[in-house]
Formats: sequence, structure tokens, C-alpha cells
Amino acid sequence: MIDPVAFEIGPVQVYWYGIIIASAVLIAGLLGTKVARWLNENPDDGWSMLLPVMILAVIGARLYHVIHQWEFYSANPIAIPQIWNGGIGIPGAVAGGALGIYLYSRSKGMNAARWMDIFAPALLLGQVIGRLGNFVNQELYGPPTSLCGVDFPPCLPFGIQIDAEHRAGTPWDAVTFPVETTTFVPLFAYEMALNLAGMLVLLFVIRRFAPRLFAGDATLMYIMWYGVVRSLLETYRVNNWTILGVPTAMWVGIIGSVLALAWLIYRHRRGNGAPMIRPAEEPETDAPVPQPQAEPSAG
Repeated sequence: MIDPVAFEIGPVQVYWYGIIIASAVLIAGLLGTKVARWLNENPDDGWSMLLPVMILAVIGARLYHVIHQWEFYSANPIAIPQIWNGGIGIPGAVAGGALGIYLYSRSKGMNAARWMDIFAPALLLGQVIGRLGNFVNQELYGPPTSLCGVDFPPCLPFGIQIDAEHRAGTPWDAVTFPVETTTFVPLFAYEMALNLAGMLVLLFVIRRFAPRLFAGDATLMYIMWYGVVRSLLETYRVNNWTILGVPTAMWVGIIGSVLALAWLIYRHRRGNGAPMIRPAEEPETDAPVPQPQAEPSAG
């Protein structure tokens, strides 16, 4: 088990969680730079929008978690902004980030759907790296591996130890399930592997088929992929935020995947959409397009 505090600078504690998230953003941004060039966009525009997009993504992620744990946060409002202690929701981050891309792109006259495509594989890479924070904070784990195939679906034959403090709110107390001899399903590791696979698939599709695709297609594929991944992993979790007895994240994942697939099929049957690769004649920014001027009359 790792101390969540990486180091201290005077009275300031620097957490591993923050280092990991910052690294995830930087590395994902570098991947986005490469994809932007593939799609004939200016990578500098991506770096310019990164800060406002990340701010809205973090706000959305935290709000999703706070709503999920509202009973606790309503009694402890001072803990709401303490994101360094962990607690974010990826669906909220995706919604907030997408809103940020849309607002920034609209303000600059850029194609928002194309920029969402650029960030889609980068987001998956960021999620892969960011899940290491769950390992440090002992979050996003499933049941004891001994219960797999009994009370839960089968799992891989390896697990991680979780101390008693981080089992609060679960049925697996340290007396019945001793810390030294009990291992838990590392759901964060499962998600890391699946998201890495999804990133590679998206990169392949964009690189190979972009000339035949519409702007927004990669984003729809991301929604489908992550929706299925998240829905599968929810079957291993307990004490989830539920609606009608079904985990909220599963509702979001299933509905999002179905709608994304339906929209992807519909738009390609219609054959109408902006190209994924920016045409050379399309303005790169919101610079005004020169208007034709009337010929001056002679004499």
C-alpha cells in the first residue's frame, strides 16, 4: 500500500493523485497533438482549449461524484472541493469536457465534432493513466476474489489488498476478510486494460478510415466503447448509486452506447456530415472570410 502523499514542500503536501492526473493530462494532450495533425487541424488550437476544457471536465467529474455520495457531502460540504482525496466520476468528466470543447470551438469558429474526435483517443489514454490514482487511493475495487464465480461474475486470478479504512461502506469488514489474506478485484486495472485496447482501436480507425468518416464518428465510437466497458465493470461493484435498482453508471453506459450506435448508423445512411479530416479550404480559425468586392466603376 502506497502513501497517498508523494512529498511535502514546507507545509504543502503534494499527492500522488494530483501528480498522476497532471501527467495524464499532459500525455493525453501530446497524443491529441498527433491526432490533430492527422485530421489537418492546428495542434496549437488543442493546447489553447485544453485549460478551459479541463476545468469543466474536473467540475463535471466532481459533481457526478458528489451527487453520487450526496448523503456524505451534504453533511460535510467542506469536503466537496477536496478532490485531492479522490472521488471523481468519469461520466461527469466526459460531459463537462465535451461541453468545454463545444463552447470553445463555437467561440473560435472551429468544428466542435472534429475536435471531440481528436480528444477521444486522448481521453482514453488519460483514463488509463488516471486510474493509477485509484490504485494509490485504494479506490475502484470489486469484491474479494474468493467471491468471484459465487456471488459475482468470474474474475482474473489476481487481486490487491485493501486496508480496513478504505473498506468503509462495503460488506467486507477486516474481521471476516482479514487484510493480510484477502485480495480484492482490481477493477481499475481491468478498466485500464480495456481502455488501452479502446484507444488503440480508435487510433487505428482514425488513421485508416478517416477519409470515409464524418466528424463526430470517433466520439460516438468512444461513447459506445466506454459505455460497454463501464456497464460490465458495474456488475462487480456494491453500494452503487442506483436508479430503479440498476447502477446509474450502467444506465448511462447502456443508454449512451445504444444512442451513439443508432446515431452513427443513421448519419451514415443519410451520408450527410462534415468530413472528419478538415478540408484544405475550410478556415482554420474564426478569422473572417474575405468577401467579394464590387468592381469599381470606370470614370
